Amino acid sequence: MRKINVTNNVTLDGVMQAPGGKEEDTRNGFKHGGWAAAYHDEVKMKIMGRGMARRGALLFGRNTYEHFFKVWPGRTDNPYTEVLDNTQKYVVSRTLNEPLPWKNSTLLKGDAEETVAALKQDSDVDLTILGSGELVRSLVRRNLIDQFVLLIHPLILGAGQRMFEHDGTLARFKLTESVPTTTGVIIATYELA
Repeated sequence: MRKINVTNNVTLDGVMQAPGGKEEDTRNGFKHGGWAAAYHDEVKMKIMGRGMARRGALLFGRNTYEHFFKVWPGRTDNPYTEVLDNTQKYVVSRTLNEPLPWKNSTLLKGDAEETVAALKQDSDVDLTILGSGELVRSLVRRNLIDQFVLLIHPLILGAGQRMFEHDGTLARFKLTESVPTTTGVIIATYELA
């Protein structure tokens, strides 16, 4: 059975919206896009590179998939594009249609929780979710997330889409690794308790 891992940037107040750039995700008038860039350092890049080197597949919600497709294919200025292009990508969406534009992409139509629960059972190749807040929240409700790698930034934004909602969902995790960076980011790995 697959494990589902979530790797996400998050602020102290739980915001995960648009860490990578100003125009990444401006929904609801969000004006703080690109907040994570000032916190990049060698430690953060090393840990993220370690994650990229693991065998597995990616699982995206529609918004994150579309954003990644705009940014990554065809770039030559980084070590990540080739890995992302060649990794199997699963996309949960009720609105997208096949064929998906990015190579090695498979559309998962229908209810996210049911579709991903079935996908989790069909292989031993782990899945990693990047971004995809709506998908993460729905899978937490069904207890389908096995691990979180959270890059916790020493920053409060006061607005933006948060990692978790106040919907009564209870899930317990245990800390298995904690790595501080030179910029004050704590990279915390939590596994299902």
